[in-house]
Amino acid sequence: MEYATFKTEINAPREKVWDTLFTDENYPKWTDVFCAGSHAITDWKQGSKAQFLDNKGAGMFGVIEKSVPNEFLSIKALGEIVDGKETYDTPGAKACAGSYENYTLIKIGNKTLLEVDLSGDEIPEEFKKFLSDVWPKAMVKIKEIAEN
Repeated sequence: MEYATFKTEINAPREKVWDTLFTDENYPKWTDVFCAGSHAITDWKQGSKAQFLDNKGAGMFGVIEKSVPNEFLSIKALGEIVDGKETYDTPGAKACAGSYENYTLIKIGNKTLLEVDLSGDEIPEEFKKFLSDVWPKAMVKIKEIAEN
């Protein structure tokens, strides 16, 4: 079940937006709005494992369900990382397991329309509210990075 979609038009080609979203250099810059020290450990390739961590090594893990470079990337959440260990058994892991974060980059002339769709059946309302408050800030940051 989709519960949120965020869109922004970026004055940059899809390749630049993709680089902004999914490189070790840029990913921490825009995800800092979610949590200071955010970073990802993954190669962003289809089928690869992905860990999304804060500056204390806690966070979520998942799999890159689908990756079409410069066009589409889908992340499926699998569980939570607590005390440096992946777990499927915490309330947070159970609530987010099976949820998706989908990034679609649509070419519009020399610009890119970035759409981020979030979906999941068991996402707690307080987490949905947090994401609804923070994702617009992330979109502004993504736009700033990609356009500069």
